[in-house]
Amino acid sequence: MKTPQTPRPILKKPDGLPDDDTLLDVLKSARELDVGALAKQFGLKGEDRRALRQKLKQLSDSGKLNRSGRKSFGAVGALPETGVTEVVERDIDGDLWVKWGKSDDPKLKHKPPLARLAPLKKSIAQTPPAVGDRIYVRFEQTPEEWIAHLVKVLDQGAPKLVGVVRIGKARKGPRDIRLESVDRKSKDSYTLVAGAIDSLEDGDVVLAAPQGGTHRFGPKPAKLLEVIGKEDSPRIASIMAIHAHGLKVGFASSTEAEAEAAKAPDLKGREDLRHLPLITIDPQDARDHDDAVYAHADDDPANPGGHVVWVAIADVAHYVKSGSSLDRDAREKGNSTYFPDRVEPMLPHVLSSGLCSLQEGENRATLAVRMVFNAEGKKINHQFVRGLMRSAAKLSYEQAQAAIDGNPDDKTQPILDTLLKPLWAAHACLGRGRRERQPLAINSPERKVQLDAEGNVVAITARVSLEAHQLIEEMMIQANVSAAETLEKHRSPLIYRVHEQPSLEKVGNLADFLSTIGLPWSKGEPPRTERFNQLLNSQKDGPHAEIINEVVLRTQMQAHYSAENFGHFGLNLDRYAHFTSPIRRYADLIVHRALIRALKLGDDGLTDYEIKTMADTAEHITSTERRSMQAEREAIERYVAAFLEDKVGATFEGRIVGVTRFGLFVKLTETGADGIIPASSFHDDYYIHDDKAHALVGERHHRRWTLGRTIEVQLLEAMPMSGGLVFKALSEPEAPDPNAPRPRLGVRSRVDTQLRRKGPGAPKGGPKRQKGVTEKSKTKKGKRR
Repeated sequence: MKTPQTPRPILKKPDGLPDDDTLLDVLKSARELDVGALAKQFGLKGEDRRALRQKLKQLSDSGKLNRSGRKSFGAVGALPETGVTEVVERDIDGDLWVKWGKSDDPKLKHKPPLARLAPLKKSIAQTPPAVGDRIYVRFEQTPEEWIAHLVKVLDQGAPKLVGVVRIGKARKGPRDIRLESVDRKSKDSYTLVAGAIDSLEDGDVVLAAPQGGTHRFGPKPAKLLEVIGKEDSPRIASIMAIHAHGLKVGFASSTEAEAEAAKAPDLKGREDLRHLPLITIDPQDARDHDDAVYAHADDDPANPGGHVVWVAIADVAHYVKSGSSLDRDAREKGNSTYFPDRVEPMLPHVLSSGLCSLQEGENRATLAVRMVFNAEGKKINHQFVRGLMRSAAKLSYEQAQAAIDGNPDDKTQPILDTLLKPLWAAHACLGRGRRERQPLAINSPERKVQLDAEGNVVAITARVSLEAHQLIEEMMIQANVSAAETLEKHRSPLIYRVHEQPSLEKVGNLADFLSTIGLPWSKGEPPRTERFNQLLNSQKDGPHAEIINEVVLRTQMQAHYSAENFGHFGLNLDRYAHFTSPIRRYADLIVHRALIRALKLGDDGLTDYEIKTMADTAEHITSTERRSMQAEREAIERYVAAFLEDKVGATFEGRIVGVTRFGLFVKLTETGADGIIPASSFHDDYYIHDDKAHALVGERHHRRWTLGRTIEVQLLEAMPMSGGLVFKALSEPEAPDPNAPRPRLGVRSRVDTQLRRKGPGAPKGGPKRQKGVTEKSKTKKGKRR
């Protein structure tokens, strides 16, 4: 037998309609309802329902209600229970603010308020959204503000673009505001149609979001998000890279507060290592020092010729607790990002350059490893210690190397025999083990952009590789290996640094290239670092040394972070983890916490939640690392283009480092700057791309432009906003190879055909084409369909 239901009360006046106050109260509690739902709640039908609609319209017209649709109404200043929002800004505290998706509806007489995005719950293992992203949230009203709780990210990483504003003078209507994208790969043009565009000036550099819809002709619409600078600002290159890749700048106020509250460490729960004369060796302009080293000959009679090496690393886990605001910001950033004019650090300055930096003469918390090597350079044991250290000296690479080379200064002379020479002796020992291990010996020179006080480029120099660099590198590698081995021994989850062996396709491409210069390479043989090194060593004094080095580098896979171990091919190691740079890499901080938990070195080790989300963290920090690398590379390219802008017309020596059907990529010998020689600039022949030979081959005369060749070029154009350089070849193509088979032409695309028409006898300016008519749009009558 069914229990009789209690009849639902109907709140209405004798004439059938609720009064204004009752209606407003219901809407305030429900935030938003349509006419049908309200009529059903009050039991209204027929004429009463039509009267309700009229009453709601009157309340809306008088400003007492917001009308968010043809039939939807809500209380003034209220937000719905859930809704689609856009992240519109980040405040000085680092908090994100969202705007309800209907806030731009012209029918709303009173704009709903912005809502602050609440911190992500630990159960949501995802990166916080960025400005311009669309997210689905649940709204909550507090006495102070509206809070938005993230439910789902709808389009994380929504497309954004950085561009330069160009304002045209319109004869009628609003001014025409065009946007020139600074992305060299972008083929689209844009016009700004939304956002605070009235105050824009010509030359403003802005962040914008392309708007939806299909636009076959003309510029695409874009919405202004933020003005980030002026195109003539000397330091705009780094600012553009930061915004183009969505790098977080600064820290939340809660993060800064936690950093400021940090205190100098004491001996509680730590081993006193201050008697060890550990020293730091870093670049001259280094602001943080997260590793220190000390070595001496092993006095154990059972290990003749062996050495003991200490590597002490800043104990960042002591200050950055799991789940803290410091931890959230560090994980979101993933790593520090380094530009020629600035650093965007993973940790606040008070920690990265203060309490976590191993400064000379200061007590510092450390997680150190003591490693013992035999005379052949093989590590025979190691032990981790959580201690308190004090750096005995702060040296630069150049300073330490000069002392070893016989030119000590006042600082290195007193420690030359006691500290520096034992370090170099230990390095010689480790070098024997390294040669036996045969890591990949690719030489990848780096360039350094030097700026003046105003941020203008004054020089671009090659970074010199010293033995001091190799010493620190090898000792850090051994410390990283020790961390991975210890965690595996204790069956602890960890984040590995992995580097898989090259794919068969990449090795096949290498073999094809080597065959063009007469070098054999069996495609069927498994790739081994020793085999690559034999190739590099055999050609190191030959004419093809640089390009072989380049091609072998391109054959390698890209290293990344993983919760699973796939080994490290480049270093020829079975297991490897990043442990030595927790100030600037989140991966190292996770490894530190894992060691603390596994070795029972404190209560601030890896948490169960971090173990559960290890794979997500590895994927996230791989993404942030690649994002930073791309941003750093783009900033350098723009600085280099700015440096060469006043050298347009000058000639340079360069080397062909890339061959495509669209042209040749050339790297200048002196500055390392990269640019392109368009295929359309070759007027002596029509050139076909031979991908196996990595060459452009003339169809008529069979002359060749080949990968690795040194040529003379003229700089035609330098574009600081995009970092692009365009060259003209001054050298002549190589004579045809009588033994090389003629490459197959295949089916020409329309672009190929146009390029071909620019050969000898072609009209200047390329093929003529009827204005406004595409190839696809032509009919027999020459009209558009």
